[in-house]
Amino acid sequence: MSRIWQVWLASPPYATLSYLWPDWLSDPVPGLRVLVPLGRGFRVGLLEQPSEAAPEGVELKALLWPLERTPVLDPVTLELVRDLASRHMAHPGRVLELVLPKGLRTAQLRFDVEHRDFARSLSTKALAAMPPERLSALAEVWAQGRMRVRLSQKRQAEEVYACLCADPPWPVRPNAVNQLRLLERLFESGPMSLGVLKAAFGDSGQQALKRLAQAGLVRLGDPDPQLSGDDDAPLVTPDPPDCVPAQGLVATEEQRAALERLLPALESGEAHMSLVHGVTGSGKTHVFLELARRCLERGRSALLLAPEVALASQLWRQARAALPDAEAYFSHGYQTPARREETFSRVAAARGPVLVVGTRSSLFLPLRDLGLVVLDEEHDESYKQEERLPYHAKELAFTRTRRSGALLVLGSATPDVKTFHAAQCGQLPCESMARRVGCRPMPEVRLADISGLKADEPFAPETLNAVRGALAGGEQVIVMLNRRGYAPVMYCTVCEEVPKCPDCQVGLTYHKLRERLVCHYCGFTHPYPMPCSKCGGTVFVPMGDGTERLEEYLHRTLGHDVRVLRMDRDSARRQERLDEILRRFSAGEAQVLVGTQMLSKGHHFPGVTLVVVANADMGLNLPDYRAAERTFQLLVQVSGRAGRGDKPGHVLIQTRNPAHPFWRFVLTADYVGFYEREIAQRKRFRYPPFSRLALLRLSCPADAPHSQEIMSAFAKTLRDLARPLGVDVLGPAPAPLTQLRGRRRFNCLLKCGGWQPIRSLFAAAAQVGNAPEGFRLELDQDPVNML
Repeated sequence: MSRIWQVWLASPPYATLSYLWPDWLSDPVPGLRVLVPLGRGFRVGLLEQPSEAAPEGVELKALLWPLERTPVLDPVTLELVRDLASRHMAHPGRVLELVLPKGLRTAQLRFDVEHRDFARSLSTKALAAMPPERLSALAEVWAQGRMRVRLSQKRQAEEVYACLCADPPWPVRPNAVNQLRLLERLFESGPMSLGVLKAAFGDSGQQALKRLAQAGLVRLGDPDPQLSGDDDAPLVTPDPPDCVPAQGLVATEEQRAALERLLPALESGEAHMSLVHGVTGSGKTHVFLELARRCLERGRSALLLAPEVALASQLWRQARAALPDAEAYFSHGYQTPARREETFSRVAAARGPVLVVGTRSSLFLPLRDLGLVVLDEEHDESYKQEERLPYHAKELAFTRTRRSGALLVLGSATPDVKTFHAAQCGQLPCESMARRVGCRPMPEVRLADISGLKADEPFAPETLNAVRGALAGGEQVIVMLNRRGYAPVMYCTVCEEVPKCPDCQVGLTYHKLRERLVCHYCGFTHPYPMPCSKCGGTVFVPMGDGTERLEEYLHRTLGHDVRVLRMDRDSARRQERLDEILRRFSAGEAQVLVGTQMLSKGHHFPGVTLVVVANADMGLNLPDYRAAERTFQLLVQVSGRAGRGDKPGHVLIQTRNPAHPFWRFVLTADYVGFYEREIAQRKRFRYPPFSRLALLRLSCPADAPHSQEIMSAFAKTLRDLARPLGVDVLGPAPAPLTQLRGRRRFNCLLKCGGWQPIRSLFAAAAQVGNAPEGFRLELDQDPVNML
């Protein structure tokens, strides 16, 4: 076997380098993590493949040591890394940043040795300083399993986290600036390691942290067990009747029919994909759990995905109840690095079938012999990652199942238009489930015209009457407004100025409980009250409604006997607070639940008979070709929260334009009718699925001179490059959010019949080479966010 190996570096500079495999080590295999010298230090890399010869004129170094005895990535996962890197024109090392947890990419390591001829603990420097004969002897100790790799003490200390224990307003003196800054940071970012906090706040932050811990506002330790998936963590919400353990449920006729068609595909051992299109409450989850049970019985692993942590947590409990004997793991991006590393290593080492429940990042776990992948709520935009390396979980799941010979199941009451189009064209089998479990009727949906309402009146009279009527009957109400905070805009009555974020130039949202103005794009905050930056005045008027203001209005209007809870990103940042809100509402301790789109999916509250959508027009007119689709999906999903118990459900949707033809599909939850109207428009304007669409994002520092002229010149170059490739170029034009995080932004739409010309155009544009310093060019294929 060749002694020369190609190694992918899993950290900057993300290069593929050649190293010699030492003679004293046993023969390697691809997928093995190794420690390699680079410059004056060491990096973690991954063995890709052997090489016949060294690059010309290069003297190769020997890699230092392997970091495991069996590869952490199997051949299927290695191919997945190559495929993703090729598709997104990125180095495989950047993909490894997504695949490998942080602790498996760090070179801050020590080696524990159980042999009298060697020190009990060796650093990487000590290992590198050993002569070949000592390394050869150490290799025998390694082969015997008496040498282990562990993180350094410094790296282990980073696993202690500071976790917020209380929501704002906090009982802290106004002049305790460091304490307030620390609380705000934890509120915005969630639990943070002590190492990160020390780097951000220094010694003053350590003192502030100590005082906050003494006051009970912050605790030190692991994040909440609910986020880690511990079996003894409390249930977030009772299991709906269609999600009891799979062995004890009498399936409905539609569930049996769906399983009869899906099970042969699961058992074939070949790659298949299918859509389960079922109305809310039709029992799709039972189908998924039964498929997982059959998959595990056949000795193959199964992966069940949900778009958000709260929904994944609920699915995890349902899976544990239905499949108590399975080797099962819960995985998502908000777990601590130590927890994610442990899950990754256990999954990689498993020799039998494994069940994993999680969010999109779970697709990177090295599941061996994968037989089933389920994407519940497949239409949800949370399945798309836009930061760092953009990818879509659906695309990744398709690649995994195709290479593993597995079944991919997409489930939704309101499928992505492109998914449903594939089903209509016969490219994708579709299992329909048109009736709710228990023969419960779908809720009655009505519109309420709010075009004549005053600014301080969030509800039409008929809406308030319906709310009061439901409460008088001992029933519960859900009110959705997809805008958090107290007011989206604060208006100075003296100079008519609106306070804006200095980095993003968007209006700051007022959060009353936090007593701050907040930018929802970059996290910038400013204390409130405050003087106007333009005229010095201090009289501001809140304009528009957020969930915080709506909660206050309902408290005031319905009276103190009616208990109102709020569930949005602010009130539910801490997992234990989210659990408490869901538990109290489910137990009937509150009659009204106000919230954002977090309310719309997956939750089962039998006592809810009325759902109110306070302002349904907000998302309908956004500059995005998916605006109508997203609004339809959101409204149908939240409507499905009503009438899941013994009493029929009702939905009131408030709109300022009740004559819009869009509403007739929402009123009857007519997905097929909406799809036919939407697909005709997309065909007319050549939007997906009738073309491939990519968004080229260009940005520069906000103070960069002549940015508009530079963008105009770039646009001409781009069109010249695009013409022979057959790519249509629209733009560049200022993005709808023209400035974010101190950078001016321009968007350019690329349309073509295939992906390869778009990728070739991006590669050519990136090599033009005359862009000024600070200018960035990013490609987002099939974007979900056009802003």
